[in-house]
Amino acid sequence: MLAISYTSSLSILSASTVRSSKQNNPRKRNRKRGNQSQFDKSKRNDLNFPSSSPTPLILKQNPQPQTKIQALDAVVSDLEQAILRNGIKVDTQIFCSLLEACYELNAIDHGVRIYRLIPPRLLCKNMEEEGAEPDRHTFPRALKACGGIGSIHVGEEIHRHVVRYGYFDDGYVLNALIDMYAKCGDIVKARKVFDRIASKDLVSWNTMMTSYIHHGLLANAMEIFRHMLKAGFKPDEFSISTILTEVSSLRLGGQIHGWVLRHGLEWDLPIINALIASYSSYGLLDQARWLFSHMLERDIVSWNSIISAHQKDSRALTYFHQMQEDGVMPNAITFVLLLSTCAHLGLVREGESFFSLMREEYRIKPIMEHYACMVNLYGRAGLIAEAYEIIVRKMELEAGPTAWGALLYACSLNANADIGEIAAHKLFELEPDNEHNFELLMRIYDSQGRSDDVERVKQMMLARGLD
Repeated sequence: MLAISYTSSLSILSASTVRSSKQNNPRKRNRKRGNQSQFDKSKRNDLNFPSSSPTPLILKQNPQPQTKIQALDAVVSDLEQAILRNGIKVDTQIFCSLLEACYELNAIDHGVRIYRLIPPRLLCKNMEEEGAEPDRHTFPRALKACGGIGSIHVGEEIHRHVVRYGYFDDGYVLNALIDMYAKCGDIVKARKVFDRIASKDLVSWNTMMTSYIHHGLLANAMEIFRHMLKAGFKPDEFSISTILTEVSSLRLGGQIHGWVLRHGLEWDLPIINALIASYSSYGLLDQARWLFSHMLERDIVSWNSIISAHQKDSRALTYFHQMQEDGVMPNAITFVLLLSTCAHLGLVREGESFFSLMREEYRIKPIMEHYACMVNLYGRAGLIAEAYEIIVRKMELEAGPTAWGALLYACSLNANADIGEIAAHKLFELEPDNEHNFELLMRIYDSQGRSDDVERVKQMMLARGLD
């Protein structure tokens, strides 16, 4: 079996791997991404786009890989060519390292591509055939990779090997099994494994609790939290901050805060950060500000939490200036919050200033969320041409659904059909099952009295199985 045969450490792509993928892949460097030249005019017939609507999209070539995800894409593409076209046999350790890289980078699509390249003989090969004996460290590493790409079938095979090799009562291995099943979507099996652990440790409780939270099962997560307390375990900062971040009930949040106070954890930094975020989500900004002002120390999460709490008023900007005065270095999240605040308040010049400050003074490279905020900033202010210019001329990334969605929403606010059609057409390709995009385009047409086009979009939705 593939995952079991990996006896060495499952490591993320190293910097040298990233560098070599940049240097040794001229074919990838010169390839253009997807459909970036122009609209396929044949597709426009469904919506009867006016001849004035088509506008060239992103015409720039794919840059040399600058990030780990770009390097991973280059490596996987080369691997596909080597295996599928040239029939080259690849060492299992390469599959192993790439699968863990996919997990670390949350690159599920890349993980699926890699999984499809693995020869069946490797998936079925057992440890004796590989001449290596698994240990309690091999199984969790392999399970982590399976969870990262959602490969539950391989994970179940690993589970059988766990039993076969006598690790069925090893808490370290079983905790990894809980995590794998939960990440693969089978929370029932995750709970069954959890219940079979005779001597649960804090990791066991935390893993099960966070698994429920990630599946949106907050009541079950709270049940685990209470059982953990009854079992005599003292929740650590991870347990408290995790549950606080997700509780939707003010009563539950207050109970947890009370527990924190009774156990002397009121000044634990991650917990206070989570409390600030929790009270902010309930709209209790006075409590959030009180906690923030009485903190003995603050980190970037503290500042981002209080800025996030005030995204609907100018105090977010005031807190940022205080943060600068305290000498705290902002990060990418800080500027997403600031740009979002400016967009909400209609502060175009301030938003432009923050975007420049981020790049020029703090040397933070813009990510998709920053560009989407700029599109939203211009769009909300009615500057649709400027918003569109961000996507087609100024972005250093290929625009994704976040940016195009912000543009389409802005067009719906301003009844701009020309650019709205462009954004909608792109979103229909990127998110073919997202009803909201169709509804926004219909809203644009309806605002202009174009009932025929509204009906045409409705028919498109029906054809795609969308109601």
